[in-house]
Amino acid sequence: MTDQPSNWVRTDPGVPIIRNVNWGGLATLYVKEVRRFFKVQLQTVWAPAITTLLFLVIFTVALGRDGRTVMLDGQPVPFADFLAPGLIVMAMIQNAFANASFSLLVGKIQGTIVDYLMPPLSTGELITGLIGAAVTRAFLVGFAVWLAMLLWPGVHVAPNHLWAIVGFGLMGSMMLGFLGLLTSIWAEKFDHAAAVTNFVVAPLSLLSGTFYSIDSLSPLFRTISHFNPFFFVISGFRHGFVGAADSPLLFGALLLLGLNVVLGICCYALLRSGWKLRA
Repeated sequence: MTDQPSNWVRTDPGVPIIRNVNWGGLATLYVKEVRRFFKVQLQTVWAPAITTLLFLVIFTVALGRDGRTVMLDGQPVPFADFLAPGLIVMAMIQNAFANASFSLLVGKIQGTIVDYLMPPLSTGELITGLIGAAVTRAFLVGFAVWLAMLLWPGVHVAPNHLWAIVGFGLMGSMMLGFLGLLTSIWAEKFDHAAAVTNFVVAPLSLLSGTFYSIDSLSPLFRTISHFNPFFFVISGFRHGFVGAADSPLLFGALLLLGLNVVLGICCYALLRSGWKLRA
C-alpha cells in the first residue's frame, strides 16, 4: 500500500510526475490570486464601480437631457440606456487587464516569481489560474457597476439577452486578461505596464463606441472603428441589454474567439520558454 496521490506516478526514483490536470494546484493558484485582489476590494472592485458611475452621471447630465436618444440598429435608444452597458463592460475589461498585468510583474520585481514557476503546475494550468482570477475580478466589478446603475434613477439596465452579456463579457475579459499576462511577461517595471494601460488599453476602450454610436462618425472613422476589437466587445455586450447592436454579432463573436486563441497561444509559448522570467 502507498499513500501517494492517485494522480501521481513515479518514472524515476524521487521524480513524481502528475499524469493529469493538477486540480489541487490549479485551485490553490486561483484562490490565491482572487484573495490577493479581494483583500483590497475597496480599491480593486468598489473604486472602479464608483468611478464608472461618475462617468454615467456626468455624461447623462451633460448630454442626456431633453430625452436625447441614440439610433442603434434602426431603433431609438435613450442615451442613458445606451451609455450604461458600454460603461459596465469597459470597467470589466480594464480591470481584467489590471489584474492579469500585476501578478507576474510584481513577482519579478520583488523576486518572488519562483512562487509561480516552482510549483508542480503546467504552463496551461498557470495560465488558467491567472486568467480565471482576472475574469473573476472583471465580473465582480461588472456586477458592482450594474448594481449601482440598477438603483440609479432614469437608467434601465435590465438584461434582455443574457447569453450576449455573459458571452461578450467573458470573451472581452479573457482578451484583456491575455493581453495583461503578455504585458506582465514583457514588462520589467511598473512604468512599462502603465504605458500599455495609458497608450493602448485606455485609448482603445474610450474610442470603441462606449460614449457614441459609430453611425454618427464619418465613413473613414467608422471603418477605423471596425478594426478595434474593443468595439465588438462593447457592441455585443450592449445588445444584451438594449436588444440592438451596431455590429454583426456573429462576426464579432468569431473575431473575439480568434483573438483569444491567438493571445492564449502567445502566452503559452512565452511562459513555456521562460522569456524574461528565468535568470
